[in-house]
Amino acid sequence: LLMGMFSLQVSCLCGSAPCLLCGCCPSTKNSTISRLFFTFFLFLGTLVSVIMIIPGIEKELHKLPGFCEGSGSVLGVHTHVDCSGFLGHKAVYRMGFAMAAFFFLFAVIMLCVRSSKDPRAAVQNGFWFFKFLVLVGLTVGAFYIPDGAFTSVWYHFGMVGSFLFILIQLILLIDFAHSWSQLWLHNAGESNSKGWYAALCIVTFIFYATSTAATVLLYVYYTKPEGCTHGKVFISINLILCLIVSAVSILPKIQEAQPHSGLLQASLITLYTTFVTWSALANVPIRACNPTLLVRNSTSSATATQPLSTWWDAPSIVGLIIFILCTLFI
Repeated sequence: LLMGMFSLQVSCLCGSAPCLLCGCCPSTKNSTISRLFFTFFLFLGTLVSVIMIIPGIEKELHKLPGFCEGSGSVLGVHTHVDCSGFLGHKAVYRMGFAMAAFFFLFAVIMLCVRSSKDPRAAVQNGFWFFKFLVLVGLTVGAFYIPDGAFTSVWYHFGMVGSFLFILIQLILLIDFAHSWSQLWLHNAGESNSKGWYAALCIVTFIFYATSTAATVLLYVYYTKPEGCTHGKVFISINLILCLIVSAVSILPKIQEAQPHSGLLQASLITLYTTFVTWSALANVPIRACNPTLLVRNSTSSATATQPLSTWWDAPSIVGLIIFILCTLFI
């Protein structure tokens, strides 16, 4: 029975256009199925990227050709550090390149498509087995790209993309907090119960209290009385901007234009930007200003004393969780 159900679902991967057993496909809207499958591809690529930076898997990457040939830099920084210490990171770059190319390809194919009656809509909502093959092919091909300037160039693409990604996450979090506040205020109005207002205040207080405690810890652990000026500047700027955002959110003019706006949204954004500040400070390559810095010792004695940050730290794990939650929300 289980094998039969599995084979039935696999046959639906071909989509409604090429599927010989299209009657087995669920009656859910094609657009919903498409979003679920594309999200699955995104999570699958993310999972593969995480696996590639596991130490045991990373060692196997030595067998792949071209990873360190012709490279004069590591992640965009010219240095004498042995490339073998960054094989996992380079593999993640190639996986990211394959996924970016995959989604960009289908974004171009779907340009100016306004209706499901467009012939190209069948490509968007079907052919999932072949799309999977395309993604696998792009991934395999990406791993045969000689290192050379690829890592440095893609490093800069990653910086721009990560900046845009943070902005998108901010928009999603604001939308989520707005929907949350609107729902609880609506429930409070419908039930004439003060419990909803109390719950809203408690959650807002928890967010602000967590942000305040985190800010204090950042000052304690990521700054020094002498030095670590960049840490003091980043933390202070974030604190000032969060205070401004919180004050603006309760202004009468803002309340008139957006009655459901309030401190819940501001508190959630304050917590998120505090996390972003923590993530930035956790990547500072100065041990005196970064107590969470992890050291990866290279096999080369010339580079054994170089402090290199890995991706298995708390900010990266929290960031991955936020990414998954935001993707599921949207």
